[in-house]
Amino acid sequence: MYRAPVDEIAFTLKHVAGLEEALASGALGDLGSDLVDAVLAEAGRFATEEVAPLYKAGDETGAVLKDAAVTTPPGWKDLYRRWCEGGWNSLTGPEEYGGQGLPMMLSVAVLEMWNSASMAFGIGPTLTMGAVEALEKHATDDLKRIYLEKLVSGEWMGTMNLTEPQAGSDLAALRTRAERAGDGTYRIFGQKIFITYGEHDFTDNIVHLVLARLPDAPAGTRGISLFLVPKFLVNEDGSLGARNDVFCSGLEHKLGIHGSPTCTMIYGDGFGGAEPGAIGWLIGEENKGLACMFTMMNNARLAVGMQGVAIAEAAFQKALAYANERRQGKAPSYTGEGMAPIVHHPDVQRNLLTMKALTQIARSISYNCAHAIDMARVSKGAGAQHWRDRANLLTPLAKAFSTDVGVDVASLGVQVHGGMGFIEETGAAALYRDARIAPIYEGTNGIQAIDLVTRKLPLGEGQHVHGYIEELGAEVSGLNGVDGFGRSAGLLEAALADLTEATRYLQEKLAGNSMQDALSGATPYLRLFSLVAGGAYLARAAVAAPSGERIALARFFAENMLGEAAALKERVLGGAESLGLAGASLITA
Repeated sequence: MYRAPVDEIAFTLKHVAGLEEALASGALGDLGSDLVDAVLAEAGRFATEEVAPLYKAGDETGAVLKDAAVTTPPGWKDLYRRWCEGGWNSLTGPEEYGGQGLPMMLSVAVLEMWNSASMAFGIGPTLTMGAVEALEKHATDDLKRIYLEKLVSGEWMGTMNLTEPQAGSDLAALRTRAERAGDGTYRIFGQKIFITYGEHDFTDNIVHLVLARLPDAPAGTRGISLFLVPKFLVNEDGSLGARNDVFCSGLEHKLGIHGSPTCTMIYGDGFGGAEPGAIGWLIGEENKGLACMFTMMNNARLAVGMQGVAIAEAAFQKALAYANERRQGKAPSYTGEGMAPIVHHPDVQRNLLTMKALTQIARSISYNCAHAIDMARVSKGAGAQHWRDRANLLTPLAKAFSTDVGVDVASLGVQVHGGMGFIEETGAAALYRDARIAPIYEGTNGIQAIDLVTRKLPLGEGQHVHGYIEELGAEVSGLNGVDGFGRSAGLLEAALADLTEATRYLQEKLAGNSMQDALSGATPYLRLFSLVAGGAYLARAAVAAPSGERIALARFFAENMLGEAAALKERVLGGAESLGLAGASLITA
């Protein structure tokens, strides 16, 4: 069973992601290392002892829909109550509405634990936290007064309603409509699909944030507005009033995360005999809802990245335990009697070390992204802009690379289990099934790669990315002459040169309006970027605490896995023409 790796999480936060320096500088107020350690320890206990034991029930029973009401798996409703009572929902919430105001770095660390213990459980509260941030930044004071305190505490939960049957990632194709009611409210009509925790039994009220289009709105994404639509209307005294005209018409039958209710939501259909039209309130300004929603989506993208890290960690733990128990064949390093535990076989060791290295790289990238978000919030002037650019640069890496890692590591976990991994009893297959959604939702990983190349490489007039690469180079230079790293320094320097060359190539293509070439190289570039950054972060960790295990992992990665960087650079620089020629043969419409 999963056990939260509290010590590794704390080490990565403090020594790889910059938390120790931020605490020492006073940038995070009176937050101290002792409180950080206490929060992580208690989160680790809760995830290990209370969330993880209910994972199997969630996977096997799943969420059930009957008469437009959803019942979550056995024990989950009470688990959520205890989770809220522990203050976990309010961890980063604004203090004026009952939150604890703790940094994003702590939030992503505990998110990792919840999602390792049960991704289907952990995903629900994540959207509430995103709704809190969107409302805090964009809602009217009246909406904040009515909804924020209960969302921060977890008494109510929030959702994010974007996707429609004809409009997946292309939000310009949205058809859900909003009509002005003349009293300051709006009536919402339409259908949304793939709405996570759109209906459930955790809370009495659910606060939906819904993208819709006004009748006179401009075409495309410039004509999208954001509305708050509660499941139950709220009376003047804060009590719940009449049921709103919104309901769940179906649950998706998914490959994984069965315990999470993924809903089809209907707005404005006269549910329960009500006058048609779900009552909603505008968030932000008319026709500017996408900017408001992106506040929530950026939060969600980092959170989904943490799901990738979380699944990878859980899969590694399960595979490592199995490899030390399972006996098969003879191995050169085994001197005991009988068959060797399979962990002695070099190929199994390679798989396990690959799993471990990828997990730690994804964790480091995601935690560094969270650190940048925190520093942007507490910095001023040019410093704040620097950290905003850094957070924007790292977000697509954290989301896409980490979720790819979740799938890859979970797949390797099945491989380590052999035939036992392909059956459900061991649980390795369940993690693989759960992991597969994360590269798809909150913007597919291909979209993240496009975002990285077209929107993030130009940051700071194209110079911010090169400043970041120089910082990575400084990490690598510290390896020269240090015992135990083998050829790591030279290999990392070569990979950094490959990353720099690929970056300048893509920037030149963007400047020359060669968009097809730039887009063709986007996905291999994102992986190249992530592997090189991850290698530097492994080096940072090994230098910060030069244990034999950390040095060995950094060297293993550099000498066994980083060679992929050169091949990825060649795909960026030279793959566009053949992709275009071969791709043309696929087009029939």
